[in-house]
Amino acid sequence: MKSKTQLTGRVIFRGDPGYESARKNWDPHTNRFPKVFVFAQRTQDVANAIKWARANNVPIRARSGRHALETNLSQVNGGIVIDVSNMKKIRLNKKNGTAIVETGNTVGRIVKTLARQGFMAPFGDSPSVGIGGITLGGGIGPLQRSIGLLSDNLIGLEMVDAKGRVIRADKNHNANLLWASRGGGGGNFGVYTRYKFKVHRAPAMATVFRIIWPWNQFEKVFKVWQQWAPSIDPRLGTHLEIGPKNGGLVTMEGLFLGPKSEAVRLLKPVVSVGTPTTKIIRWLPYPEAVNFLLPPDPVLTQRFSNQFSSGFARRPFPDKAIKAMREFLEKAKGEAAGFFFLNWGGAVSRISPKATAFFWRKAKFYVEWNSSWIKQSEAAKNIALARNTRRKLQPFIVGSYINVPDQGIKNSGPVYYGANYSRLRRVKAEYDPGNVFHFPQSIPPAIQK
Repeated sequence: MKSKTQLTGRVIFRGDPGYESARKNWDPHTNRFPKVFVFAQRTQDVANAIKWARANNVPIRARSGRHALETNLSQVNGGIVIDVSNMKKIRLNKKNGTAIVETGNTVGRIVKTLARQGFMAPFGDSPSVGIGGITLGGGIGPLQRSIGLLSDNLIGLEMVDAKGRVIRADKNHNANLLWASRGGGGGNFGVYTRYKFKVHRAPAMATVFRIIWPWNQFEKVFKVWQQWAPSIDPRLGTHLEIGPKNGGLVTMEGLFLGPKSEAVRLLKPVVSVGTPTTKIIRWLPYPEAVNFLLPPDPVLTQRFSNQFSSGFARRPFPDKAIKAMREFLEKAKGEAAGFFFLNWGGAVSRISPKATAFFWRKAKFYVEWNSSWIKQSEAAKNIALARNTRRKLQPFIVGSYINVPDQGIKNSGPVYYGANYSRLRRVKAEYDPGNVFHFPQSIPPAIQK
């Protein structure tokens, strides 16, 4: 049966002008050949696209910022990609401390718009990531210890379900869906078109920092960082990046919601390790602090393909784990590869693991790593390197972050969602009983009794 519903919005079929640029994602190894892209201009375009896809039996993928890190998540061969990136409205209500944003906005656009108005919202390490996906998976970053995850600040939403119906959720309506949308991952329940966030008054000024060491000092720096970062003042969020041995550096960067003199004192235990080659600590107006941490990353499709994996550490890494890190860093190639750590604690840990779908709250720090390659012939080796490293680190980590997925993880539901997985399956059965929205590692509906 052919659908009576027509596709609306900006519609690009394979073979149409603009198809190639529509196909490009941030990570080249995630690019696929969908049948059609629908760039929705409004919620009705999303509803029409879902109805059309159902009638024509075409797989559906939702896309916001094109930053999917694994294959077949935001594109699929022969499928329809419902892309919300043209939906960019932002409405700030200063009196209530709320912002309503359409899901096509990037994190950078929202955070910088709010900062100019004296407000702050959480952000990660890239401005070009779409708010649509990052929010649903949790949304981690330097402000999580002071104001929580992006998803912790989500208080309302609009979503189009598998039948093309527009559903709104908040704490009083479809509360189950709101719960699941706060960490249950993108693409599982429907296509989201609008979020309502709680936003916070920004300080007039904040301190940012960037300290860089030579690669061969990474063990010394990491050992001190992992003891210091999780228990430091919750106004201080910091990540530590360790590049590959071949050409990489050790970089600690972050944000302190307080004056420079206090930041200098708090940072001293790490800054005094080894011999940093760069030491930047600046007290800046809050909007400039955001710009420092989110510099433009305008190139959409980067040269490197990547394989990522991630987890949460409940205690500091022992020497055996650090040895596995070193083995990885000695083999990994390309400036994009390496390890990334983010300190936990503070506001993230104060919320109960079952209060939202985001389960992994009791960690000391978050860890991710990625290997990267340019030549297709190098793909298998690098994917294996990242996944073998996961096996070696498995005794020292729990869980995995759904926004940094790894399709090498078997029986991934409890790994991403911990003890919340069975409830998420029940919510899935409520909103998408036919499993229309499915993809690698998506949440299957609970079997109805």
